Amino acid sequence: MRIAIAEAKAQFAELIRRVEAGEEIELTRYGRPVARMMALPVQGQRLLGCMKGQFTLRDDMQAGDDEVAALFHGSSLLPE
Repeated sequence: MRIAIAEAKAQFAELIRRVEAGEEIELTRYGRPVARMMALPVQGQRLLGCMKGQFTLRDDMQAGDDEVAALFHGSSLLPE
């Protein structure tokens, strides 16, 4: 799709929606192309949970937590 910059200003939100859907849009000035809008590559997976199933934790993963907590007890770093 080609669109004049002046027109694109008025339709910016709609143009972004179309770009996100995969369309490429050329912006023109006086009929000559000067810029192209296109979507950035997306990884396709959200950050939270992206490593699910990639590794397993040991059963004793939290062993020693009480010892570490005792080291911080009374520290100004933790609220009491």
